[in-house]
Amino acid sequence: MINVGIIGYGYWGPNLVRNFFAANDCMVKSVADARPERLQQLNKHFPAIKGVSQGDMIIRDSKIDAVVIATPVFTHFELAKKALNAGKHVLLEKPMAASAAEAEILINLAEKKGLLLMVDHTFLYTGAVQKMRQLIDRHELGSIKYLDSTRINLGLFQSDINVLWDLAPHDLSILSYLVDEKPHSVNARGITHTCNGIENIAYLTVNFPSGLIAHFNCSWTSPVKVRMMLIGGDEKMILYNDLEITEKIKVYDTGYTYYNDEERQQVLVDYRTGDIHVPKVSTIEALLNMANDFITCIKEKKQPQSSCYLGLEVVRILEASNESIKNKGREVVVDNLSASVAYSA
Repeated sequence: MINVGIIGYGYWGPNLVRNFFAANDCMVKSVADARPERLQQLNKHFPAIKGVSQGDMIIRDSKIDAVVIATPVFTHFELAKKALNAGKHVLLEKPMAASAAEAEILINLAEKKGLLLMVDHTFLYTGAVQKMRQLIDRHELGSIKYLDSTRINLGLFQSDINVLWDLAPHDLSILSYLVDEKPHSVNARGITHTCNGIENIAYLTVNFPSGLIAHFNCSWTSPVKVRMMLIGGDEKMILYNDLEITEKIKVYDTGYTYYNDEERQQVLVDYRTGDIHVPKVSTIEALLNMANDFITCIKEKKQPQSSCYLGLEVVRILEASNESIKNKGREVVVDNLSASVAYSA
């Protein structure tokens, strides 16, 4: 049995407690939250789990093997560092840290201590994303040319991070999971409609050396909730709609070919429209898959699907997007070797 302590019982904490409670070879020993009313809720639903008022009480508990951190992003680094130094395996909520430099320090510390450091990018564990990975690995889409994502809704406005740091990690993690190529640069624009200067609408473009382009539309101010992604290959294309109940993925046997007409000095395009296929996807709750992966990887000493290295790549893209927004959409190079950010020429 792996004994787990969870720090944070706010918005996402109850979901984590419920799924780790149900996970294999795992026991949730205690949950920390500074708010008495949240601990009362914990006791109501999980009377067997001990509630404590401070995260340090979990970190210092010698009977706890692993710590799950579901607190605001700016607290991740110090809590994770304390837990790793105390010999605990660590699972961090997304995004992994407030900067790439912090994420790199945590990775180096985990490697030095021989501990598992993982990030909860839950969408990697959905049946839909797993199926998309299978289709791409089988080359059914051909060469991937673009990814276009829309994740918009009304609220929740955050007080410490902008809309990209809040919403884009979901789709950036999917991008990193599906595409083996590392990003080269980003362009981002955003706007704030509040007095705190935090962007509530933002557009991010991630550029790859091969010419692959990925675009992300994120907003807290949309009258409708949209969770949609298009993945375009030169053979087939995928429409992924996370709000669909039964048809989350549709594979379009649609494409085009082009050739140069030298005589007319123009490009001619032939279009092909074929069948639409709706593959069956697993309906097991993604968060339970994630919890089981965390526990299994601790026991078997291997890397999870949502590794700390993937988490670092997401933070690097987010950090570069901040720089681009500050500079009115200027292209910013994503440095894959260090935490630094450089402007493109």
